[in-house]
Amino acid sequence: MPDEARDPMRAAQANMRAAPIKRFFKQVGVGEPEGGGFALLLDGKRTRTPGKRPLVLPTRVVAELIASEWAGQGETIEPAAMPATRLANSAIDGVADAIEETRAEIARYAGADLVCYRASAPVALAQSQAAAFDPVAAWAEATLGARFALSASLTHVAQPQAALDAARAAVDAFADPFALAGLHVMTSLTGSALLALMVARGALAPEAAWRSAHVDEDFQIANWGADEEARARREARWRDFEAASRFVAARV
Repeated sequence: MPDEARDPMRAAQANMRAAPIKRFFKQVGVGEPEGGGFALLLDGKRTRTPGKRPLVLPTRVVAELIASEWAGQGETIEPAAMPATRLANSAIDGVADAIEETRAEIARYAGADLVCYRASAPVALAQSQAAAFDPVAAWAEATLGARFALSASLTHVAQPQAALDAARAAVDAFADPFALAGLHVMTSLTGSALLALMVARGALAPEAAWRSAHVDEDFQIANWGADEEARARREARWRDFEAASRFVAARV
C-alpha cells in the first residue's frame, strides 16, 4: 500500500506540493470567526486549506505563528518555508478525519523506538547514546509505567506488551487533531515516540530532544565532517520539528 494511502499526514501533505505562486495579498491578520477559534486573514478575508476547508485554528498562539509565516513571505509564496501552515493544513485535512489511524501510526514507533537501540562500539558513541537515551527510557518507566527492552545492536528486539500498551495509552490521551498532528511530526522526524511524548509533556525541551535524536549523526560529523546538503536538510527538518513542538506546547 502506498505510504500516502496508509498515513493520514502524508495524504494531506500530498495536496500541498504545488509549485510556489505569486504573493496575492498585502495585509495579514488574525480574526475570531463566529463559532470559535481563530482564523488567518489575508487582506481581511478568511482562508481555506488545500482541501477547501476553513483554516480555523484552536488558539491564538498557533494562529499568530501561522500569520507570521504568511507575513514573512516575499514576492512568491514558498510552502516549504511555512512549516506551521503545512502542519495546520495536515491537521484539518488529514488528522481530523483519521484520529485513530494517526494514533496507531505514532504508537507503532514505540515498537522499535530509536532510544532502545544502542551501539556497542566505538565506546565514545556508546557513551553518547547512553547519555542521551538513558534518561528517556528512565522517564518512560517512571512516568508512563513502560519499561522498554534495550538492544546493543540493530537487531530488532520485541518489546514487552505492557510497555507498548502504556505508550499507546499515552498517545491516546491526545484527542485534538492539532496536538496529535504535532506529536506525529515529532515522532516521525526523530524515530522516537518516547522523545516526542517527553517534549509534549514538557519533560524535555525541543532542542534537547532534537540533539538526542541526532547523536549518531553528530558523532559521524565530529569524525568525518559535515555535508552541506545534509546540513540543509537537517535544518529544514528542525524547522518542522520546532513548529510541531509549538503546536503541542499550546495544549490545543
